[in-house]
Amino acid sequence: MTAEATNPRVGADGAEPTAVHETRLTARGRKAIVAGGIGNTVEWIDWAVYTTFSSVFGHHFFPPGNDAAALLATLAVFAVGFVMRPIGAAVLGAYADRYGRKKGLMLTIGLMAAASLVIGITPDYATIGIVAPIVLLLARLVQGFSAGGEFGSSSAFLVESAAPKRRAFAGSWQQVSVGAGVLIASGIGAIITSALSADALDAWGWRLAFVFCALIGLVGIWLRTSVEETDSFTAQRARDEQHAAPKRNAVVAMFRDHPGATARVFGITIAGTLLYYMWVSYMPTYAHVTTGLPLNQALIANVIAMVVFLVLLPFAGILSDKIGRKPTMSIFAGGFLLFAWPAFTFLSGTFWSLLVIQVIGILFLLGYSANCAVIMAEQFPPEVRATGIGLPYALAVAIFGGTAPYITTWMSGAGLGNLVWVYCAVAAAIGLVVYLTMPETKGKVLR
Repeated sequence: MTAEATNPRVGADGAEPTAVHETRLTARGRKAIVAGGIGNTVEWIDWAVYTTFSSVFGHHFFPPGNDAAALLATLAVFAVGFVMRPIGAAVLGAYADRYGRKKGLMLTIGLMAAASLVIGITPDYATIGIVAPIVLLLARLVQGFSAGGEFGSSSAFLVESAAPKRRAFAGSWQQVSVGAGVLIASGIGAIITSALSADALDAWGWRLAFVFCALIGLVGIWLRTSVEETDSFTAQRARDEQHAAPKRNAVVAMFRDHPGATARVFGITIAGTLLYYMWVSYMPTYAHVTTGLPLNQALIANVIAMVVFLVLLPFAGILSDKIGRKPTMSIFAGGFLLFAWPAFTFLSGTFWSLLVIQVIGILFLLGYSANCAVIMAEQFPPEVRATGIGLPYALAVAIFGGTAPYITTWMSGAGLGNLVWVYCAVAAAIGLVVYLTMPETKGKVLR
């Protein structure tokens, strides 16, 4: 069986077919976006609810004055953010490349939901002692492992399921679903904390959130069970069977056979992850600490900016499908290169100044977030695609994204707060060089 026979989007001459098939999403493609997007949202609800309720349940697992528990808490944050995501990207990405995107996605969401359930039902420190923080640590490590595998698998699945000229649009839903999951987790937190008394919330309310997340994880598993495997993976498996190809290690093959693409994905991610973390995750706290703006006002501005971001992301994907990856990503990096100084210079202790600065930054971020899944998928053939997307991305996020809040906080504490804009501008400049020199992949035949 040939690749063309198993992939209806590739003709006998290797070219992609007529315009209507290139641009119109099929019913199967729409179902893939819905199932992949909603499943990804469910996964990120599970991931984010930990942060949402951490201040409520923390003392149940890490009692004050207990050095061992405090150390475990610190290691948990470190290990999950900086160790387990790259490991998950390597292991689960290789699994998805060998056994299929669908199986990989079902495994990631199953692990995430199971870990949420474990957190929700684990007895507290007063009941089981040091075992409580150890179990919490292990559960959170599993969640980090799962999150690391999710990006590469879901990005490959969405992009491979898309019409050839709607790949960025389909890939943008990966980032839409991540943001939606974080917002929904915040909503769950708001509902539970408002509906329950402080005593009930402390006693069992926070557990309800984790158990609920585990249950909706079953919905995500059901959605992912109902979709078909992608044509790209099916065609690759057929080629391997036809030529009796030996089983390959996707991680080894990625570094050995595609070093340029691997380095490019890492470089693509540097500016995107650092500026995303700064604007989406850290800017409210930064504004609160440096300008005295009340934290609740800073968070409201952040929520408004995030809603704008999520609404516009698919349209930014459509724009990328029309004009290309390089122009839209270059606008993102070039925009931040010019905007970094005024953003931090004119940030004041008012709600409206923060909102304007966040929304402008969010508009530039669209150029990265709408493209990151598709441009990474377009770098690799199907046999290493999930690994090639996930591993260098996770490494870049660990090195540059996860450390951004710490570096900016250190700069402010060291009296260098007026140079934070330089930190952001340098990242944008690096991104601009990468985006201007990388090959354009819009229109590339995707095996």
